[in-house]
Amino acid sequence: MFYWFLKFVALGPLLKVIFRPKASGVENVPTEGPAIIASNHLSYADWLFMPLVVPRKVSFVAKAEYFTAPGITGWLKKTFFSGTGNIPIDRSGADAAAGALLSAKRVLSAGEIFGIYPEGTRSHDGRLYRGKTGIARLALETGVPVIPVAVIGTDVVAPPGKVFGRWTRPSVRFGEPLDFSRYAGLENDRFILRSVTDEIMYEIMRLSGQEYVDVYAAKAKELAKKSDGERPAA
Repeated sequence: MFYWFLKFVALGPLLKVIFRPKASGVENVPTEGPAIIASNHLSYADWLFMPLVVPRKVSFVAKAEYFTAPGITGWLKKTFFSGTGNIPIDRSGADAAAGALLSAKRVLSAGEIFGIYPEGTRSHDGRLYRGKTGIARLALETGVPVIPVAVIGTDVVAPPGKVFGRWTRPSVRFGEPLDFSRYAGLENDRFILRSVTDEIMYEIMRLSGQEYVDVYAAKAKELAKKSDGERPAA
């Protein structure tokens, strides 16, 4: 209930009035049944604007610590994250990646929509980075369609490292669902996983118009920080 309260009463109307987000291809999101929404990741504001234009609830995974902190502050944090469509990573998995996969499967098995950022972290420079293959494994193991999405302009509203930037009108573009049933039973083939992931990233690139870099975003951030540290002072 809190999710719908925020979307239609408290937060959603405010965001629509102030930013007037544009959306196209929303008809590609199925009205019922499970689906994976795969989006580029430019800003923390992505998880506000993309679900805002989707008629159905979109769930993401979040750190389990957000749901287990003690006291009033912990309760408020848990209420906010769970109420905004986030679910804790299942720690019964071997690691965080396996736990995220288990949590995502539960969402999809309930016939709901699961949102994921294949890059794994926000882009620090507006370019699109190499996708991690967890999304391919999830798609092949569950057999559900993947809907590529491009969010544009959120890095202007909330640039990396800042809470607020400047006003712009964000856009959310939904591509046609991608069907990977032809790879059924091959979820343990790393070449197939890479091929599926690259196909998804290509569609996101096509929708967003971003420059693609075949390097993981986390590695690119690390290299950028190292490069900045090596520059001589002016």
